[in-house]
Amino acid sequence: MTTAQHKIGSGFDRHSTADDVLAGIDLTGRLAIVTGGYSGLGLETTRALTEAGARVVVPARRREVAEEAVAGIEGVEVDELDLGDLESVRAFAGRFLASGRTIDLVIDNAGIMACPETRVGPGWEAQFATNHLGHFALVNRLWPAIAPGGARIVSVSSTGHHASDIRWDDPHFNRGDYDKWEAYGQAKTANVLFAVQLDALGEDSGVRAFALHPGGILTPLQRHLPRQEMVERGWIDENGVPLNPEGFKTPEQGAATQVWAATSPQLSGMGGVYCEDCDIAEPAPADGTGVGVRDYAIDPASAARLWALSAELTGVDAFA
Repeated sequence: MTTAQHKIGSGFDRHSTADDVLAGIDLTGRLAIVTGGYSGLGLETTRALTEAGARVVVPARRREVAEEAVAGIEGVEVDELDLGDLESVRAFAGRFLASGRTIDLVIDNAGIMACPETRVGPGWEAQFATNHLGHFALVNRLWPAIAPGGARIVSVSSTGHHASDIRWDDPHFNRGDYDKWEAYGQAKTANVLFAVQLDALGEDSGVRAFALHPGGILTPLQRHLPRQEMVERGWIDENGVPLNPEGFKTPEQGAATQVWAATSPQLSGMGGVYCEDCDIAEPAPADGTGVGVRDYAIDPASAARLWALSAELTGVDAFA
């Protein structure tokens, strides 16, 4: 399989911050939607985009928490959205479309990681439903407002995609034992495949899509992990102190790649690629180190297959 997955020499790296990649970029008059834009990387993304001049809409499951988190940031508005509830997605999109505004950037940042087995909607596995299907439905419902000729859709994936391809025969873990990390891996693979197919569908109208790994960052994303499990993984000590501070990014660094993918002129005319450390990622090596992107996550046939499955499950397809 030929691939565009090769570094372009962006000049940025894992130490770059969201402010670094936005230096000299004026987003005045642009509107961005950042799911989960009130916590962790999302909050830093919201802050950086508004400081560059953008107006940011933050859809939030916990509206009061979100409003408190962004209270000191000018140019932000909060609305209600639960990605695990398709009716909530429909309602949010309906309210936004009724405003008559145009969307320039969508950053699908919200997500859950390694949670206990949880079912949402019609019995769907929560990580696949929230991280992927909710964002799939959101972008498709918002499609009439997404600006042709320049809008970008950014899907926040993870190196976790290395843990699992799509479980085509049982994506919701209805058979056998539930594995929270395999479920997370599947959801993160879905995030990449979504960007691949959306880019293919949107390219003719000038809408491009990207996926990315933000890096390892200790944020509220780890809220479902017992401290002992993080100790056993070598992330923190018994007191909660990171054991390898250099191995983790700060929130400012962690937000950089998604902001870069959303705004960088270096990506003009490109799309459908997976990024890490503020550059396009290379294909994953065979040594299992977790860097780069796995072939199954960028396979066009799998991307089209997942799109069809997602449209069937959610009942939404802007391109049908």
